[in-house]
Amino acid sequence: MSDPSHNDVALLYPGDRDVRNNATPDNNRLAAIFKALAKQGLNAVPAVYHDDFHEEVRRQLLDVKAVLVWMNPIQDGRDRSIIDPLLREVAAAGVYVSAHPDIILKMGTKEVLYRTRDLEWGGDTHLYRDMEQMRRELPPRLAAGRPRVLKQYRGNGGDGVWKVSLAGGGLRPDPDTIVRVRHAKRGSIEEEVSLEQFLSRCQPYFRGRGRMIDQAYQDRLPEGMIRCYLVQDRVVGFGHQAINALFPAPPGAPATDAPQPGPRLYHPPSMPAFQALKHKVEQRYLPAMQQRLDISTAQLPMLWDCDFLLGPKRASGEDAYVLCEINVSSVAPFPDSAPPYLAAALHEKLTRPKPE
Repeated sequence: MSDPSHNDVALLYPGDRDVRNNATPDNNRLAAIFKALAKQGLNAVPAVYHDDFHEEVRRQLLDVKAVLVWMNPIQDGRDRSIIDPLLREVAAAGVYVSAHPDIILKMGTKEVLYRTRDLEWGGDTHLYRDMEQMRRELPPRLAAGRPRVLKQYRGNGGDGVWKVSLAGGGLRPDPDTIVRVRHAKRGSIEEEVSLEQFLSRCQPYFRGRGRMIDQAYQDRLPEGMIRCYLVQDRVVGFGHQAINALFPAPPGAPATDAPQPGPRLYHPPSMPAFQALKHKVEQRYLPAMQQRLDISTAQLPMLWDCDFLLGPKRASGEDAYVLCEINVSSVAPFPDSAPPYLAAALHEKLTRPKPE
C-alpha cells in the first residue's frame, strides 16, 4: 500500500477558486476514477486548475508521482498556452503526465486525420494550412458533388466542425455560389450561405498555428458513430451514438428538420457487436498509428478514445471504419468499465521497478 501521508496521483481538471477550495474525490465527474485508484492503493487528490492560480497548481503537481489531465484545448475562452508549458516542466521533473502535451500534439489534434490518411482507417482527407490554400482547393472538391466535413486543428464539442455541400448545381468560380453548411456544435441547424460567407466564418481557425482538415462526408453516418475507449493500447469500452452532430434530415424533409444529437450509450469491451472493431484497433490500427507518429506504447495516454464512422463496405462484405477524431485532452464521460483498467495500468506503471 502507498504511504497515506503522500499523494501518489493528482487528477487535474478545470475550475475556479471556489471549486478548488471545495474539491474532494467525490464531488466531480471523475469520482469513479478516484475510487478505482483507491482500490489499487493509490492516494489520489483533486488538482483543480485555472490560469489565474497556475503557480499554486504547479507546486502541487511537483509533489506527486503522476498527473492525469482533463483539460480541453478550448475552455471558457482560454486555451492551453499556460497549462502546457507547466505540464512539460512537471514531466521534465520526473512526474508521469498523462495526457502529455507533446503526445496530444501528435495524436490528439485533427491533423492526425491527415497524417494517417493512407492507413487502413483513413481516406479522402486533405490539409489546408492557410485560407489562401482553402480558397483554391475547396471549390473543386465541392464541385465534385460530394459533401465535405471541415474541422479546425484544435477544438472540442463540435466547435469548428462543419459539413459543407453545394446547394445547387455545378460550382461557379465566384464567391456568390451558395453552399449548404451545418456546424457540429449542439443546437446548430443547416443554413444556406454564400461560399464567401462560409470562408469568412472559417478565417479565425487559421490564427496562429491554426489550419483545417477536410474529409469526405461518410454516407453511412446515419448508422451511428462508435467511440472506442482505450487505456494505453487496450480497448476498455465503447460508446455508441445513433444520432450525432451532422445527422441528416429525414428523406424529403427540410434540412432544418435534422435531429439534434442523441445520447451516447456505453458498453463494456466485451460488447459482441463491436468485437471486430476492437480486434482491428488493437491489432492493426493502433500499431500502424504508433509507427507513423513515433509513439511508444509507454507514451500512449492512460485514457483516450477514437471515434469511428462506418465507411463503404469492402468487396468481402466486411465493414470498413473511418477515423473521424481522436480525443486525448479531456476524455469524459466514459464507460463504467474504464476506471478499473486505468487504475490497474497506472498502479503497474508506478510500481514497476525502474531499469538500472
